Formats: sequence, structure tokens, C-alpha cells
Amino acid sequence: MSISRQQIHLIQDSFAQVEPIADQAAEIFYNYLFYYAPETRPMFKGDMKSQGRKLMSTLKIAVKSLEDLESLVPVLQKLARDHVKYGVKAEHYTPVGNSLLYALRDGLGDSWTPETRQAWVDAYRLIAKVMKEAAYS
Repeated sequence: MSISRQQIHLIQDSFAQVEPIADQAAEIFYNYLFYYAPETRPMFKGDMKSQGRKLMSTLKIAVKSLEDLESLVPVLQKLARDHVKYGVKAEHYTPVGNSLLYALRDGLGDSWTPETRQAWVDAYRLIAKVMKEAAYS
């Protein structure tokens, strides 16, 4: 599985639109995640504003690095192994992906097109595949 140049541009452009409301987007993400996967809530012990900033910072790095997947893969692999220590299981990747899509949709409003959605879905599937293989294989 790969993502096209066009998809990379859609992801980067849409993320640039969400960045100004990063705190709000992170809050939407976590509210959705905790609603649909309440078993994930105990994994987060600190200040959620700070956690949201970490999330958005990590997303920013991933979004920027989509043009160089070879350099992104080791970062994702380390991140995945680190998350296992917090209790993250393979089945958590689906609600996380859904929460991300929900937050992006809410944050982008009319800019959330079917093409943008598909670009994010494809990128997330690729990222989740790399991470799950690193953490659970």
C-alpha cells in the first residue's frame, strides 16, 4: 500500500488548515476516542491539553514526513513500541483512526472532501500497518 503525491498534498494542505485550531482538534479527537473506546482512557494519566499538543506535534511530523516514508518508518516503529508500554493493543488502532478522521472532518468543515478523507484513510492505514508490525510481530 502506498499513497500518491496528490494524496500527500491533500493531507498536508488539510493539516495546515487544522493547525490553527490544533487544541480544539485534539480535544475533539480525545472526546471521540474516549467515547467509542473507553478502555483507552486510563492510558492517559497527565494533563490532556499537554497530551493534545503532543498528539498534534507528532501528527505534524508525520504529515511533513510523508514525502520521505523511508525516514518516517523508523520513527513510527519506535513510537509503536513505546505505545505498547502504555497498554496500547492492536485493536486500538481502529478507534484511533476513526477519532482522527472525525476530528479532521469537524475541523475542516466544507474542506473535508471525499478525496481528502480517502487520502487520510490511506495514509493512516499505511502508518497503522507499519506501527502494528513493529509492535506486535
